[in-house]
Amino acid sequence: MIKDPRITRLFDLIKAAVNPPPGAARITLALVVGLVCHATFAIAIMAMIAAMFLGLSESFGTVPWPWAALSNLLLIIQFPVIHSILLTKRGGQFLSRLIPGPHGETLATTTYAIIASAQLLALFALWTPSGIVWWRAEGAVFWVITAAYGASWLLLTKASFDAGAEVQSGALGWMSLMGRIRPIFPDMPTLGMFRLIRQPIYAAFALTLWLVPVWTPDQLVLALSYTAYCLLAPMLKERRFAIRYGERFQQYRAHIPYFLPRVSPKKRDHKAE
Repeated sequence: MIKDPRITRLFDLIKAAVNPPPGAARITLALVVGLVCHATFAIAIMAMIAAMFLGLSESFGTVPWPWAALSNLLLIIQFPVIHSILLTKRGGQFLSRLIPGPHGETLATTTYAIIASAQLLALFALWTPSGIVWWRAEGAVFWVITAAYGASWLLLTKASFDAGAEVQSGALGWMSLMGRIRPIFPDMPTLGMFRLIRQPIYAAFALTLWLVPVWTPDQLVLALSYTAYCLLAPMLKERRFAIRYGERFQQYRAHIPYFLPRVSPKKRDHKAE
């Protein structure tokens, strides 16, 4: 029986966290950071789903116009800029030092998830709506688009699982600290949706931007901006993969398309998996 590394890796991590070695201070720190991480993550995702479902027509931002345009622009920019900086070598060093003491490096992935969640929450909670609604789906069209919107989020969830649920959710850091083990990062993802395209997370995220039942100037600006980010940002990620995995990644890249699956799949080299 062939074990699925995505499930096996996650199961081993949970098992280590459920039966932690003694160390009250370490365990308390892990639990507190984990709670903050997953609570922030959940709130950010719910805010994001709700805000885009309404086309950014409703939010808590109250910046007066025309200053709201600048405020909204800064909210759009802050996520990709900081998100990308933290993925660099220096960004990783910063994350490792962000929590004082000997456990900062172990908690780096959890800290990263907390920051990313806080950024998304700021974007969707502090957005100042323009007050303009171009189109709102009604009747059967509303339900079809709503179903498509929900499906796009399911695809994003599946792609995140395929990439490594423990890393994408921030659980890797605090659970590793809880179990007093070294964080083990997932191998180069090639399973699940990664069999079809190399960047399924970015592709699924782009779908969530466009499959909404309410269209406003706000949603259009967000969709255009972040679709561009989804297309360009993975290029930097692939540079890191090329360095880290070498020929193995080159083989994978040669057989798997970047963003859109092939209509007639090209026969893949099984060595890439």
